[in-house]
Parts: sequence; C-alpha cells; structure tokens
Amino acid sequence: MVDNGGLIASQFGNEANEHLRALGHCVIDVSRGPVAVLPAEVEVLLVTPFGWRGAPRPEGWPGRIRWVQLASAGIDSYPDWLFEAPLVTAATGVTAGPVSEFALAAIFAAAKNMPDCWIDAADQWQWRRSGSIAGSILGILGYGAIGQRIAASGLTLGMKVLVARRTPVLSPRDGIEYVGGIGDLLARSDHLVLAAPASAATHHILNESSLSAARRGIHIVNVARGSLIDQDALLAALDSGQVGLATLDVTEPEPLEPGHRFYTHPRIRLSPHISFLTPGLETDLLSYFIANLDRYRQGRSLHGQVETVAVVEDAEA
Repeated sequence: MVDNGGLIASQFGNEANEHLRALGHCVIDVSRGPVAVLPAEVEVLLVTPFGWRGAPRPEGWPGRIRWVQLASAGIDSYPDWLFEAPLVTAATGVTAGPVSEFALAAIFAAAKNMPDCWIDAADQWQWRRSGSIAGSILGILGYGAIGQRIAASGLTLGMKVLVARRTPVLSPRDGIEYVGGIGDLLARSDHLVLAAPASAATHHILNESSLSAARRGIHIVNVARGSLIDQDALLAALDSGQVGLATLDVTEPEPLEPGHRFYTHPRIRLSPHISFLTPGLETDLLSYFIANLDRYRQGRSLHGQVETVAVVEDAEA
C-alpha cells in the first residue's frame, strides 16, 4: 500500500474507511460521538454529527490535528471547541440536491392537495380544483447551496422568487428579488422555505410577532433546523388559519415527545428529518472528503471552510 502521508481518524464506518485505505491513506476507525483520546500522530479527523452535544473538551485539544472534516453541512451539532482546530471544513452542498427536492415536493403536494386528492371509491369521483405553482410566490430564507437550488427550480416552474439572507449577494441572479428580512417574506409568500442555519440571529425567527404579519394561508416549509420556529407560536397561527399549512422535516427537539400536537395537527405534515437521506448519501460524502483530502495534500484551499465567525452566524443549513 502506498502511504499518502498523515494519519486519518475517521468516524465514517468500516466500508468507507476500507475504501480510503485502498486509495493508500492511513486510516484508523473511530466510533461515533465525542472523541476523547486519539493517537498523537493523527493529523486529519473526519467526524459525523452524532452525539456531540455537551461533549467536554479533550485535554490538549487539538494537539497535532491540522484539519477536521465534518460529515454534515450544518455545524450546530458540534461543540465550540471543535472549531479551535487549525482548519475545519463542512460538507457544504453535498445534500443540497435531495433537500431542495424535498422542499419542492412539499410545495407540489400542498399546491395540488396531495395526498387528499387521491380517491379509493367510485362515489368520490368528482372534480376538485387544485392550486397552481406557476405564478405563485416562493419565499426563501437563506441563500446557501440549498436556497440557491430551490430558487433556481422555482424560477423554472414560473414562480416569483423572493430571497432574504444575512449577507448581500454580490451578483444577484436574474429573476430573484432580494427582500429585507423575514417580515417581507412572510407578508408576501405563498410558500416560504426555511433554508437558513441555526444561529443566535435565526433562533425563533418565526415567532408570534413575525407570524402575525404573515400572508393569510401561507405554507411554511422547514428543511433547515427546528430552532428557527417558535413551535407554540406556529401552533397558534395554524389554529387561527393565519398559517394554512406547515411542512416540517425538522423540529425542536428531535424527536418530539410522545403526544406532541405536531403529530396529529391537521395542518401539519411532519417527517423525521429525512430530507437529506438518499441511497447515495455515504458515497457522496466520501467523494467530497476524498476531493478535499487531495486538495489538502496538495496544499490548496479546501471546499467548505468554516470561518470563525461562521460558527455562530453563517453556516449553510
């Protein structure tokens, strides 16, 4: 086996790690969750986002570790100390396709009244009007890889697309209108997709005050993080009809406790945080890491670099 230099500690699983070894990389398997002790010679750490919340800082962290690759685009599942490593990269954009497809599927289902439009008896055979996607207004909070894909699809479908994000876009795409914030999105959108990161700025950005100004009957789609929504305020808005429908792939916490109203509310479509899960997810993540690893070995800049300020405010959902 050719030694490509530098020991990699990986939480990616045996199959992926064997693939890395076959490519000539020195890899040790690390179980999922917080890493307490690693061999001193570990240079690269590949971590998955499971079990890290509240993890204590290991003594001597980061030691000789030069680079941490996250197996997720979001960074809010990890403790702050992890980002003290010299270089941290997120898997930016890897799941943007599946997540954007999920959001669009939710919009189609809402507009076309699915699954309620399906019938299973002859006496149900009667015409019912369904909504139109073309000509409707799509609002998007957050314009990272996911938001950009949703916006592009919305334009293709003939939707008017509104976007709000924390930082301005230097070269706005034709056909997209940039608005001041969540208030404008809520007031004008037929469908509002939340694709922003969890941060202090976005915590409960949908709340009693902001939802009270929403366009009546708005459809809210959350494929980002549950913390973006004040769930009690959303329930009240749904009960009053201010919000017509909420499609939620994420909640706060996950899973919700048994008996929570989200499970049975007639205006909520709830899924267990599955928008990113596809048969090729592990392969795509591994390919992303291998491409970054090649760049790392060559001394080039890496994809998905997490800046210090991004830990709090500007990571992709």
